[in-house]
Amino acid sequence: MSAVDAFLAEARSGLDRVAPPRARELQEAGALLVDIRPFDNRQAEGEIPGAVIVERIHLEWRLAPDSEWRLPSVTADSTVIVLCNEGYASSLAAADLQRLGLANATDLDGGFRAWAAAGLPVQTGGSPAVP
Repeated sequence: MSAVDAFLAEARSGLDRVAPPRARELQEAGALLVDIRPFDNRQAEGEIPGAVIVERIHLEWRLAPDSEWRLPSVTADSTVIVLCNEGYASSLAAADLQRLGLANATDLDGGFRAWAAAGLPVQTGGSPAVP
């Protein structure tokens, strides 16, 4: 196993990753879906309606429960589902959020592409990220 594979496995060991249909259920129940994909990916492939766009470079500051720059709706008890293209970077990001005190952070297994392949709602992309 390569070092990066071991790193990913370690990150995922603490996550209760969710499949697209379950992520949709959780979103409808109030979970926050956070799309960390770059603008070009969102523009080319679309976005999940209702997902908050927070590019990866700002993620910890916008979601850490004790950050002065966090999104107002985020608390230590928030359920947050991070998504990327295919579910790799999002696993690492969700593990980072857990380390920062967001115990209910996880990621979307298979990422945006699995969501779209499951036939779940997608809208034309290209929304700006949360500043």
